[in-house]
Amino acid sequence: MARFAVTPVDAPLDHPLAVRLADLPALREVVVQSAMRDGFGRPLGAEATFTTNEEGELDLTTTAPDSGGYNGVDPMGLVWSMTPRPSEEPWRKSSTVLPPVTITFTALLDGEPVAETIIKRRRLPKGVARRVVRDNGLIGTLFHTDDGRAHPGVLLLGGSEGGLHEADAALLAAHGFTVLALAYFGLRGVPQWLVDIPVEYFGAALGFLRAQDSVSHARLGVVGGLRGGEAALLIGSAFPDVRAVVSIVGSGVLTQGIGEGANLLGILGNTVPAWTAEGDPLPFVPNDITDDLVTQVESGGPVRMSSAFPKDHPPETEIPVERIRGGVLLISAGDDGIWPSTKYSAIAADRLATQDHVFPFEHVDYPDAGHLIAAPPFGPSGENTIPGPGVALDTGGTPGSNAAARADAWPRVVEFLTTNLKP
Repeated sequence: MARFAVTPVDAPLDHPLAVRLADLPALREVVVQSAMRDGFGRPLGAEATFTTNEEGELDLTTTAPDSGGYNGVDPMGLVWSMTPRPSEEPWRKSSTVLPPVTITFTALLDGEPVAETIIKRRRLPKGVARRVVRDNGLIGTLFHTDDGRAHPGVLLLGGSEGGLHEADAALLAAHGFTVLALAYFGLRGVPQWLVDIPVEYFGAALGFLRAQDSVSHARLGVVGGLRGGEAALLIGSAFPDVRAVVSIVGSGVLTQGIGEGANLLGILGNTVPAWTAEGDPLPFVPNDITDDLVTQVESGGPVRMSSAFPKDHPPETEIPVERIRGGVLLISAGDDGIWPSTKYSAIAADRLATQDHVFPFEHVDYPDAGHLIAAPPFGPSGENTIPGPGVALDTGGTPGSNAAARADAWPRVVEFLTTNLKP
């Protein structure tokens, strides 16, 4: 009887899987399907067709599919290539905090199921403790290992979607860090819009981290994705105890805030500052409502918002990243449809190079990837179009290029933080 062997059967989301099948007929086509529900309870799935070897075995770590949702040898192809599946049942969002992801693998021979297995992928890794933070005006969640030891502190920031990135923080904590996932807009207790966010708020968050028993010393790091990547560079330049900054599809220039508006053009045309310091708005690059952008919106989209960012910028809008007293890792996407993260990250890299920054820095660009790479690896990457205000947004890249970038970038981030923050 055919059987699966999947390892590990219970591991964090950022661990790759080895999927194997045995006891199948030799040299036969077999369809392997994967199915799961995302964080909203939405059903996702993927499938690919393979040919078994002469022993009736199939090893997805060494075998490419003959057809299906991905190409080439990729052990995680049946996971990241998942896309939404129709379902007559309503979406069932779990009431559990950071529930594990349950994936079902099914093998079909001549259209009939011959083997099935179910595994769990943990959003909250074993040995990681979670604590809600509502201290001194801060809105966040703290994650740290429950080994009783102190570890380097990391501030983790999301992007223009607002809210908290708890799953990312939990996975990072499992690698030996105390991580504060911080909301700076879009939740109760913080501003509704990305407008006039005081840099002092982030300074208070760093002070909170320093005071924790689970933080080993004053060498702190900041990791930000998307608009959080812009914020991470700003924070690092403003607070000298930040010794490592990671900006993922971020920006080395300060860009316009995200305020109210009846639709996408109204929001982009609402010229408001994103950040303040000592009560004064910081200079920023305003959006440019081009004819191309208007045409995209009026045609019903999807819209590449990157056309709203002008080619030139005033020098005073550049973040003085050379003031960062530690290493800097810049990660960008060459086909970013939301904003020009490659160009904006290169501005930061050029400043670090020309201003004789004495700490290590690196700019890693994924030329074929899009905006949605600021996440841990191996999650479903089959959707490049996301809902926007009244119109869909084209985030760029392809499912394969985005998945490959995420798989390569995450271990780089972990290694960078380990090198720069751990003694």
